[in-house]
Amino acid sequence: MEGKKTYLIRCGEVALKRTNKPYFERMLVERLRFVTKSHKGIDIRREDGLIVVRAPEALDEKTLIKEMSRVFGVDTISPAIECPSDMDELEAASIAFMRQRIETDGVKTFKVDAKRSDKTFPVTSPAIASRIGEVVLDAFPELSVDIHTPERILYLHVRRERSFLFDEKIAAFGGLPLGTNGKGMVLLSGGIDSPVAAFLMAKRGMLLEAVHFHSYPYTSERALEKVKDLAFLLSAYCGKFKIHSINLLPVQEAIAANCPEDEMTILVRRFMMRIAEIIALETDCMMLITGENLGQVASQTAEALVVTDHVVSMPVMRPLIAMDKVEIIEKAQEIGTFETSILPHEDCCTVFLPRHPKTRPRISEILESEKKLDIDALTTIALESRKVFVSTSTSR
Repeated sequence: MEGKKTYLIRCGEVALKRTNKPYFERMLVERLRFVTKSHKGIDIRREDGLIVVRAPEALDEKTLIKEMSRVFGVDTISPAIECPSDMDELEAASIAFMRQRIETDGVKTFKVDAKRSDKTFPVTSPAIASRIGEVVLDAFPELSVDIHTPERILYLHVRRERSFLFDEKIAAFGGLPLGTNGKGMVLLSGGIDSPVAAFLMAKRGMLLEAVHFHSYPYTSERALEKVKDLAFLLSAYCGKFKIHSINLLPVQEAIAANCPEDEMTILVRRFMMRIAEIIALETDCMMLITGENLGQVASQTAEALVVTDHVVSMPVMRPLIAMDKVEIIEKAQEIGTFETSILPHEDCCTVFLPRHPKTRPRISEILESEKKLDIDALTTIALESRKVFVSTSTSR
């Protein structure tokens, strides 16, 4: 189209939703419109199973693709050209398309992949591919067809009124559109794991808020800024990201003064879960989400996780539970949180760290230790320290 660039958005998993497919596609279109709202002149609409984006030619293609690829539910993106659904028009468009590829990329081999969505079109898909291949070879004798490892695949989607030509399928993150799968509360530390857990749950369509625990003044203001930076990075994928910041130091001091040292980690973790659940209920979250990984540290043994979950009634999601550290690091690098996560700023888990933490706690022993604490009062003190921050990516 004159003055416009066209992009085809494929929905991946959304396309498998059958009777719910229109709902998921509408949500996906809404998210795409939201992330591109800072650009003028963009038109996004559903067209017969595809989402078609038409944007001004002046808009930088790489920038737009990067923004759209971060929208969960988008599986692949194809910059495309459009032409009327007519064989003469398809032939002319294919020649122009391949001429550009030869001139800019030095393409020498190709094949044609044609798909006729409109079954009333008088030429079948194989016949379209054969005819376009012949026309392109006649126009460019230096080209040859390679059906196994071509340098370019010329895709043609022939539809009722307009057809699309393209040769790229740029991978995005897939998943489900935000807002299609409830809301969860992430326990967000400054480490590598919890931002990845947040990303993975958002990828499944879940809206998120976060609670962050610190031990100021034992932990610095810069440690909190680090978490805000992580939330900002996550907001590029998750949208507006609200953080509830809680000072856990009074709780930690009470545990250190009254309970066995080796139970410190698990007792603190149970307080975190209590407080997170209270905030989750206030904010209409359905579940808690943590970055815990089975066996990674003392508080993440099977026994410790059971004792931790015992203190809350809502479900606890652990999307990293069976991943190894290398996989988690690779995902953190992919989504851009790794470099911030490894900055050397302490978190509350390093305060009052026991020399030999208990790795196989028993619920009966932990409950006995908690009798020495005024749980309600300590929880109230922690909640009274709450400060709320909102992070929003500039692309949102």
